[in-house]
Amino acid sequence: MERTMRVVTLLIRFLAIATITFSIGLCNGIPGWPPLCKESERQALLMFKQDLEDPGNRLSSWVAEEDSDCCSWTGVVCDHMTGHIHELHLNSSYTDWDFGSFFGGKINPSLLSLKHLNFLDLSNNNFKTTQIPSFFGSMTSLTHLNLAYSEFGGIIPHKLGNLSSLRYLNLSSSNLKVENLQWISGLSLLKHLDLSGVNLSKASDWLQVTNMLPSLVELVMSDCELDQIPPLATPNFTSMVVLDLSFNVFNSSMPRWVFSIKNLVSLRLIGCWFQGPIPSISQNITSLREIDLSYNYISLDPIPKWLFNQKDLALSLESNQLTGQLPSSIQNMTGLTALDLAGNEFNSTIPEWLYSLNNLESLLLSYNALRGEISSSIGNMTSLVNLNLDGNLLEGKIPNSLGHLCKLKVLDLSENHFTVRRPSEIFESLSRCGPDGIKSLSLRNTSISGPIPMSLGNLSSLEKLDISVNQFNGTFTEGIGQLKMLTDLDISYNLLEGVVSEVSFSNLTKLKHFVAYGNSFTLKTSRDWVPPFQLEILLLDSCHLGPEWPMWLRTQTQLKELSLSGTGISSTIPTWFWNLTSQVEYLNLSHNQLYGQIQNIVAGPFPTVDLSSNQFTGALPIVPTSLEWLDLSHSSFSGSVFHFFCDRPDEPKQLDVLILGNNLLTGKVPDCWMSWPSLDLLNLENNNLTGNVPMSMGYLKNLVSLHLRNNHLYGELPHSLQNCTSLSVVDLSENGFSGSIPIWIGKSLSGLHVLNLRSNKFEGDIPNEVCYLKSLQILDLAHNKLSGMIPRCFHNLSAMADFSESFSSFIFGNTVGEFSDNAILVTKGIEMEYSKILRFVKGMDLSCNFMYGEIPKELTGLLALQSLNLSNNRFTGRIPSKIGNMAQLESLDFSMNQLDGEIPPSMTNLTFLSHLNLSYNNLTGRIPESTQLQSLDQSSFVGNELCGAPLNKNCSENGVIPPPTVEHDGGGGYRLLEDEWFYVSLGVGFFTGFWIVLGSLLVNMPWSILLSQLLNRIVLKMYHVIVEYV
Repeated sequence: MERTMRVVTLLIRFLAIATITFSIGLCNGIPGWPPLCKESERQALLMFKQDLEDPGNRLSSWVAEEDSDCCSWTGVVCDHMTGHIHELHLNSSYTDWDFGSFFGGKINPSLLSLKHLNFLDLSNNNFKTTQIPSFFGSMTSLTHLNLAYSEFGGIIPHKLGNLSSLRYLNLSSSNLKVENLQWISGLSLLKHLDLSGVNLSKASDWLQVTNMLPSLVELVMSDCELDQIPPLATPNFTSMVVLDLSFNVFNSSMPRWVFSIKNLVSLRLIGCWFQGPIPSISQNITSLREIDLSYNYISLDPIPKWLFNQKDLALSLESNQLTGQLPSSIQNMTGLTALDLAGNEFNSTIPEWLYSLNNLESLLLSYNALRGEISSSIGNMTSLVNLNLDGNLLEGKIPNSLGHLCKLKVLDLSENHFTVRRPSEIFESLSRCGPDGIKSLSLRNTSISGPIPMSLGNLSSLEKLDISVNQFNGTFTEGIGQLKMLTDLDISYNLLEGVVSEVSFSNLTKLKHFVAYGNSFTLKTSRDWVPPFQLEILLLDSCHLGPEWPMWLRTQTQLKELSLSGTGISSTIPTWFWNLTSQVEYLNLSHNQLYGQIQNIVAGPFPTVDLSSNQFTGALPIVPTSLEWLDLSHSSFSGSVFHFFCDRPDEPKQLDVLILGNNLLTGKVPDCWMSWPSLDLLNLENNNLTGNVPMSMGYLKNLVSLHLRNNHLYGELPHSLQNCTSLSVVDLSENGFSGSIPIWIGKSLSGLHVLNLRSNKFEGDIPNEVCYLKSLQILDLAHNKLSGMIPRCFHNLSAMADFSESFSSFIFGNTVGEFSDNAILVTKGIEMEYSKILRFVKGMDLSCNFMYGEIPKELTGLLALQSLNLSNNRFTGRIPSKIGNMAQLESLDFSMNQLDGEIPPSMTNLTFLSHLNLSYNNLTGRIPESTQLQSLDQSSFVGNELCGAPLNKNCSENGVIPPPTVEHDGGGGYRLLEDEWFYVSLGVGFFTGFWIVLGSLLVNMPWSILLSQLLNRIVLKMYHVIVEYV
């Protein structure tokens, strides 16, 4: 017996040691234990890697050495017992902003050798719209397949329906589509299905199929181009917890069946164009915790009673065009924990009953038109964690009772009209809850003035502070410097001044975002200062940092956005600076006095770089192909542009916006535009470029704005430009382009808003095809050699007749900023550049050409024109009688033509008119009387036979100019007055010098017109004198 016990004891000890050894082996990977991955599977992975593009070299551990265990390779997970590969994690992360490391290429069928693979994640990569491999449907061991946002394209292969073991399927994408969803019906074990962004417009069976998946827990079909949501008599979604059908345009009433899913917890129907009330239902559903109906047209009249019974419910009705007062029946929803009514049109005061919802943790009422004061009763809402009232019309005091809300973490009262006499009271009341108090506070644009109070420093838990767009003055106080937890600080657009030293930042060790542009304080630090923080965003535009380069920037290695525009820096950019910018997405050093040469620009993925308005010299720098936005304008860069544009032709550039205007660049416009397919805006104006516009510019099919103004370009416009069908702004003015205006401009560039061909050598008629440009707002063909008549079809230029503003085609933006395009128009006799208000400007200038005929009456149908210039041509006939219909005109110039007759009485309707020039025509009669016309200068009417104010010539009662005054001579006869003799002598002298100057003047048509008009006036004056004398 004793011996038996010993054996049992030894056996137990042996088993314990074996168990411990086995466990350690599993955890620590003792050599040879567990077994190495299977050789066939290792070879399959190596073959898979060969076809895969790996620009970030993320699979560097996948090597062919025999002793390399594939179970230890990046992204590979093996079964520790068998060594078989079970999981492949080859997804990328957008949050890393490391776009250069996305996998691409081809998917090798060698993956079929991984017979035990149950988890495959290739999400967030870039396979460039290649089709999902159909052989995935043969990988029947898969339970988890994630191909979300990997840029696969085309039709989803039906063979995926063979994956009968799948529990999770995510094919979210904007490039995929299906003919139907029958292939999903075989996935009976599927729990999670996400088809967000997949085009399901042809899948009319989507609801029928998904309703037959008994295990489905989560269904996401947002933004799938679904246009109908069929009725469903018997919902079979017995396991469903999450349903998301957002961003499909159903344009119907809400279906009842979605509220009949018994176990549903989260319902998201955002942006579905649903109309009418939330349906009433008979059964009592208590599982719902989230209902998001934002961006619809839902009515709250009435609120269904079943909502009153919900516990811990978050309800969002943001942007539903709800109006009037907040519905009082909301007070019956006592189980509400979150209520979002932002972005509606409520225009009442905040009702007192709202303050009784003391279970609310989140209340969002921003961007309505709520008025009145915030009641002190808000202190009763002691469960509030998030309170957002920004963008309303609230006024009065900010109640001190906010200090009773000790659970409050986020408070946004921005963009209201509060009366704040003592800003310190706000911060004192909010600090009552001590170190576990508010974390985020926004008082942006609330009309607060005075110094920043020291009491701000008492908000010791504050992590985010926005007090921008106010009238805080004085210096950067120590109060801010005491906020040790602060990560985000925005004090932009205030009146802060004085000197800010490094001492103010000594406690801000957690600071990540510092935004202070629009102030005028001076940041003065020692050259060897090492800040205690690592910033990601630093925006100090218009503050004073210079003249020396701020050396402390050398320590900021995490920067993603940096803007030091207009900070008075006068130096070269140190070479070490470009080592900091490899992750920068936004870099703005414009409007300084930076000088020297730039060899290379180093920036992060898809960045914006603005170095404009400095004093840089030398050749254009080498830029990374990933650059999205580059502005090097208003400097002194010089030399040929060939290398900038044409080096590395096999590397397509990502630039969307390129602005090189106002430099000293020379040479021909390069002929390698096929390497710049992404360009939206190209600005090369005000340089010294020569030659023709190359044919390859037609490759710029995304081009929206083209500026080549004021260079030395010549020749005819290449017909390849008609391929640039997205063009909205074309400015080729002040060059030497010749030939006729191409017909294809009207036929192919139908989206043009601005066409400026001013000061070139275009000749011939204006083609009728220009009338196809219905979006045209600015047409400038002045100072050319155009002839013929104004096309009567100009009335088809409907944008010039439409009073509405243009859409935002002049705004170019990305995630970090926007740029307003510009256009130049001569109006009121002055060359004016329009940028931010360009979408409101509408004008036409055909001056200084050789055009003739009558001004077509159809032109007066362009009711929205603000500027019209037809001067220095050969137009004849009368001014159109309905000219007064063009009531928006601010500038009108018909001078130096051969117009006759009277000024139409309707011109008195032009009440906005501040510049009028009718000089040097053959107009006669009385100037119509109106406050506007009589307030103009006499020069507007000289060189005509007009009378009445503002001229000094009086009119007779019937409007005819009275005969000239003569005096009796001493002998009873008459003698001419002194000014009459002037015209007689002028007439005689005219004939003497006429033939001397005629030849030279005839070659200049505007001068020939002036000469002819002067001659007509002299002869007419002499006629009056002679008739009276005789």
